[in-house]
Amino acid sequence: QVQLVESGGGLVQAGGSLRLSCVASGTIYSLNTMGWYRQAPGNQRELVATITSGGSTNYADSVKGRFTISRDNARNTGFLQMDNLKPEDTAVYYCNADIRSRRYGPSVTYWGQGTQVTVSS
Repeated sequence: QVQLVESGGGLVQAGGSLRLSCVASGTIYSLNTMGWYRQAPGNQRELVATITSGGSTNYADSVKGRFTISRDNARNTGFLQMDNLKPEDTAVYYCNADIRSRRYGPSVTYWGQGTQVTVSS
């Protein structure tokens, strides 16, 4: 079984920063692409950023230049550094990861439970 646990959310003023963490635990043979998504009330869940096992990154246009995704492969941990936060960044942030639990097993996408980020104006 695999679990993803996010942490680091909270309340911050506009212009401030937060750093989210996502730790994967359980039976992990390989951890491939990791991603961060967010969902604001009344909106669909949207992509924020992704990072491959090799370190290639992709960002939503709305966060480019403000957010930085990274990972520590040795610790099966992903990070999202969020700077210059805006009120429109307020949402529940979810981590996901494509994980293979056996060498020749399938790659399965797992999700964390989410962490609330609230940016006040």
